[in-house]
Amino acid sequence: MSSAEGDPDWLLNAAEDLRTAEQSGKSTAPLTQARPGLTLETAYRIQAAAISRRLAGGARIVGHKVGLTSAAMQRQMGVSEPDSGILLEDMALPNNGELHTAGLLAPRVEAEIGLRLGEDLAGPDLDDQAARGAVAEVFLALEVIDTRYGNWKITLEDSVADNASSARFAIGEPVAFHPDTDLGRIFVAVRVDDQLICGGYGRDVLGDPINALLWLARRLHTLGTGLRAGDIILPGSVHASIPLTVATTVQASSPRLPAVQLRAA
Repeated sequence: MSSAEGDPDWLLNAAEDLRTAEQSGKSTAPLTQARPGLTLETAYRIQAAAISRRLAGGARIVGHKVGLTSAAMQRQMGVSEPDSGILLEDMALPNNGELHTAGLLAPRVEAEIGLRLGEDLAGPDLDDQAARGAVAEVFLALEVIDTRYGNWKITLEDSVADNASSARFAIGEPVAFHPDTDLGRIFVAVRVDDQLICGGYGRDVLGDPINALLWLARRLHTLGTGLRAGDIILPGSVHASIPLTVATTVQASSPRLPAVQLRAA
């Protein structure tokens, strides 16, 4: 056990420092600088403490995100496994809406094939069939990630503590999901100011976004929780994240799903 795990005051202070950085727009030092032995388990405890404080202040959970699920994102961040965070109602942006970047420190944007659950997904014996049966809708999404540390020279543990670097998200018009749908074959194109920048397939997300959903549900089960009907799931980007700059419009589109768009202001 690291010294951080045995120091509840440090854990709570770390959560508060991250929240203060988010609210003030002034960066804080990566936690692993002060605690090089910070474990992933403790990082998730810091994340949970920060989310608990926000819930106490009136925030509402609307879903979960899975990050670092594509090879492109893992290469970009120098990691070899996914992470997860919590989506709160006040992070949501309307489709075709504006994102006010004031206060964000190093925003980047990712296109994803998002899911909405129609049934609970929890328990010890989850498989692909159970995951597919729990999904009610599928849609394109844009997730804005940010780092309260001010730059992206961070570890997986730093990101996890910082709610998996989640900041904002917008979702497109959903369509009904059929369990036989092959999400891996869906191509998503990303345009910035109408110029094609990058793209990727659903299979770039752990082979299939459903696999990311399963990873998340299994991880939550080890914590004694699970996913609930109505939850929005962002399973991870199909491409490496791209910088988000002011006065640009970002759109994710696909031949099979309605487009989603946001404008940075």
